Amino acid sequence: MTETTIGVDVSKDTLDAHLHPDGSHRQFTNNAEGFRALLAWIGARPVARLVFEATGAYHRAFESAMGEAGLALCKVNPARAKRFADAAGQGAKTDRIDAAMLARMGVALQPETRPALSRKDCEMKELQMMRAALVKDRAAAKNRAPTLTLPLLKRQLRQRLAAIDRQIEQIERALRDLIDADPQLARKRDILVSIPGIAERSAVALLTGMPELGTLDSQAAGALSGTAPRTRQSGKWTGKAFVQGGRTHVRRSLYMPALAAARFNPDLKAVYTSLTARGKPPKLALTAIMRKLIVLANALIRDNREWAPA
Repeated sequence: MTETTIGVDVSKDTLDAHLHPDGSHRQFTNNAEGFRALLAWIGARPVARLVFEATGAYHRAFESAMGEAGLALCKVNPARAKRFADAAGQGAKTDRIDAAMLARMGVALQPETRPALSRKDCEMKELQMMRAALVKDRAAAKNRAPTLTLPLLKRQLRQRLAAIDRQIEQIERALRDLIDADPQLARKRDILVSIPGIAERSAVALLTGMPELGTLDSQAAGALSGTAPRTRQSGKWTGKAFVQGGRTHVRRSLYMPALAAARFNPDLKAVYTSLTARGKPPKLALTAIMRKLIVLANALIRDNREWAPA
């Protein structure tokens, strides 16, 4: 039997599904009833991959349901899907067209499939996203403080900051409880914390942002974290390499650990010193430390061992 590739355009209320190569199209509601109807429509067809875009909160329940049904899932970056549509010469944009283009993208590029996130991973990710939003709110509130002159506004701002601090503490406690309740997650956290430069908050951020840690090769770990340099060369021209793509929130989570590792991790401190001594800019050297940190973390979790000096 010919394998089927399914493209699904996910929106808040609906799911537009396209089957390739037979061209069938159906629309379903984006809820549990719609998930069951979609699975019944797919039936016993051999599915090579189900391709959909990452759409924040709208795709999570859908991804979980399709993963539990045993389908090979491929979640793609919306920007990448748009570039594919542009390259294919598709100027029009509707939900039905987008679903068909996602199916064509799955056939042409055969992107890697990954298992759906577990319920616990989804809960941790949601908690971590809310924590990041609260930290941003706290920074904005602190920046407003010097401009306030009225006692009422100053009092309200202090109350707001105290409330944000309480909420952040509650979220961190919930994250800690989720990890402590799972022996595998707790072991991964302990391995990460054993690396000089990575504290508990950074370890939780990495586990939440890259649940794949321990299952990747070094090249994939660097690319997924957005710390691998991209070469630019054409003919006789060679441009400056720079980091791009990957998961921005993971790259941000690595910045402070890299600063600490460049000072207190003996192995990585030697790398940082060597790079700067050869005239490399400090920012470039720090990015190299970020990449080495994530590669090291991935290798240690894969081998189930804690850090030790080289």
